[in-house]
Amino acid sequence: MPLLQAMQQSEWVFLPLVFLFSLMVGSFLNVVIYRLPKMLELEWQRDYQAYFQPEHPATTSRFNLALPGSCCPHCQHPLAAKDNIPLLSYLSLKGRCRYCSAKISPRYPLVELFTALISVAVAARFGVTSSCLVYLVLSWGLIALTFIDLDKMLLPDQITQPLLWLMLMSAVAGWTLPVQDAVLGAVFGYLSLWSVYWLFKLATGKEGMGYGDFKLLALLGAGLGWALLPQIILFSALVGAVVGSVLLLVQGKDKTTPIPFGPYIAAAGLIAMLWGDQINHWYLASLGL
Repeated sequence: MPLLQAMQQSEWVFLPLVFLFSLMVGSFLNVVIYRLPKMLELEWQRDYQAYFQPEHPATTSRFNLALPGSCCPHCQHPLAAKDNIPLLSYLSLKGRCRYCSAKISPRYPLVELFTALISVAVAARFGVTSSCLVYLVLSWGLIALTFIDLDKMLLPDQITQPLLWLMLMSAVAGWTLPVQDAVLGAVFGYLSLWSVYWLFKLATGKEGMGYGDFKLLALLGAGLGWALLPQIILFSALVGAVVGSVLLLVQGKDKTTPIPFGPYIAAAGLIAMLWGDQINHWYLASLGL
């Protein structure tokens, strides 16, 4: 295929295409970040009502990633295709709704731009390979998980579990890691935080983190290998402690206020994906090993 050959021969073809495509992916991630938690909440409500009040079945309108169509959250006016062009629509409308002039949250274009920039970094790191596609999908999943956890303190299994299987099957296919590294990464990733959780709970009687954090680290272990897990745990703990302390101080909340840990694990995972091997080599070299 001429396009594939052009991408393999020149980064000036490959990386801009990744950037443009990832802007569209970022637009879709905005939908996932907003709608998936609501979909889960509606599903939990239906399950609760079906079990405890079967004589009064829940009647809810259809709500998923495709329906209803996009609309302004203020005036509820349906958005036209020209209003949904990633990044460009926000800039052309100057951050306001075309129909009611209400302000549009800048997070939407920022998620699109952030997704595109991270995707270009991943593409530059892995080149035109099968592993590049796998790690692009992983990075997109990490972005969605980060913002959902920030909003709802939730890391949905609907994202982490399919990605975990993708990482394991990619290793089996020979696209990423040796199978043994992927399996051990998943096992050690889960058990490491699971052990910390139970030690903390036995010592204090409180829950220090959620089960979604175990699954997220298992996912990163399956995708990046067991050797990068210490680095991911260290970076996420350090950044989480610093940023969490600053946020609690700025917001005037006490230390018992729960903060999401998933974004720090995801950020550490992205760093390890892009520069983990170099960081490990530098650290070992500094020790003379």
